[in-house]
Amino acid sequence: MTAIAVQAQRLLGQRRPHRCFFESFIRTLIIVCAALAVVLSSVSICDGHWLLAEDRLFGLWHFCTTSNQTGPHCLRDLSQSHVPGLAVGMGLARSVSTLAVVAAIFGLELLMVSQVCEDLHSRRKWALGSVFLLISFVLSSGGLLSFVILLRNQVTLIGFTLMFWCQFTASFLFFLNAISGLHINSITHPWGQPRKF
Repeated sequence: MTAIAVQAQRLLGQRRPHRCFFESFIRTLIIVCAALAVVLSSVSICDGHWLLAEDRLFGLWHFCTTSNQTGPHCLRDLSQSHVPGLAVGMGLARSVSTLAVVAAIFGLELLMVSQVCEDLHSRRKWALGSVFLLISFVLSSGGLLSFVILLRNQVTLIGFTLMFWCQFTASFLFFLNAISGLHINSITHPWGQPRKF
């Protein structure tokens, strides 16, 4: 009798785990929102123009001066902006922001793999993916904060460009998806746990 119960548990453990529709929907929504955050952050970093202060445009990669006669004139040498420590600080800000996108891509991949290839380790992959998203939030927030601190004398609320707000939104989505992913993993029933007869 015991041998039959053990064999039945093995068969159940090898089956594809079943989840309710609501749980699957929430997990899919988290993946879609995380993908959206990766896209927003990537576009924002590639463009890099985050702050317009009077006739100057500050970005992660360039410093531009604008005028009505000649149009924008952009320089890659950020030291010519005459803002102390901008060249070194901006290098740190863009490095941290780029690492945030890399971490988010790894996290997103783990989230998708955990849903496509469901096995006994899927919940662990999901949790690890959520942790990567949380790391992305910390890194992207660090990049944003570094940018604001470096240019604190030029910062105005209406001076931030659309690309800055895209990065801000992406950072918020990284946090929201990471916390939601960890929470839903903790409150749902383990997929591979053997059921009692």
